[in-house]
Amino acid sequence: MLVSLIAVSLGAALAGQTAVGHSRLDAILDIYVRDGRVYYRALRLERSSLDRYVASLDVAVDALPREEQAAFWLNAYNALVLRTVVDRYPIRGAAPQYPPGSIRQIPGAFDGRRFSVGGRNVTLDEIEAQLTEFGDPRLLLALGRGALGSPRLRSEAFRPDRLEQQLQAVVTDFVATEQQVNVDGSDGRLRVSPILGWRAPSFIAAYADESAAPGARSPVERATLVLIGPHLLPREREFIAADEFVMEYLDFDWRLNDLTGF
Repeated sequence: MLVSLIAVSLGAALAGQTAVGHSRLDAILDIYVRDGRVYYRALRLERSSLDRYVASLDVAVDALPREEQAAFWLNAYNALVLRTVVDRYPIRGAAPQYPPGSIRQIPGAFDGRRFSVGGRNVTLDEIEAQLTEFGDPRLLLALGRGALGSPRLRSEAFRPDRLEQQLQAVVTDFVATEQQVNVDGSDGRLRVSPILGWRAPSFIAAYADESAAPGARSPVERATLVLIGPHLLPREREFIAADEFVMEYLDFDWRLNDLTGF
């Protein structure tokens, strides 16, 4: 029954469209994503719209304005993660270093599978590298990596005319989510997502020079404080201002962000 209702809703949302674009992905994300988790089972059973959207990405985008290119690559990445999962859902694998059902149980999920996107033949890792070239590491926090440890996948597509507003919301949500930023005054620890370490050069280039943090802090620590500082609660800012904490990275949770069965 749920799958039937979703299919009807998706059809209604797409009725009257003359071209595939942001609106198609908007409808997919609005229907299948809740609080960052995905109804993968339902999406697999009614995947035609996702497949058509992915097919529409095989267009040249290098001549587009910066905001349009950034939104395009963000949407492409997030849609291709969905495609990667539903192609193998339910996921089976035996890699001991990752949880059962994880996207990491799919061989080459990020660095092996290639897609025709933006006039290129690229992997997910190459799209992420492409996004670093925009000089705005907030884009890296907007990527849905198909895992609970990732910043939450939004229930809407990114749009060029709203990209700045959407990226500000991404950072606000990132800092407010305990699995991404955890300020623990009880043990003097600031724990943050390992994504900040994975892409440290991007965050350092964008934020470290703006920091008023003490010079003893490493560049990535200074960058982190500038990024998260405006979004912290007053008591958390006081804790940071005291400068007696240790910053460390959280373990990344590679369990699939699957809403099916919840």
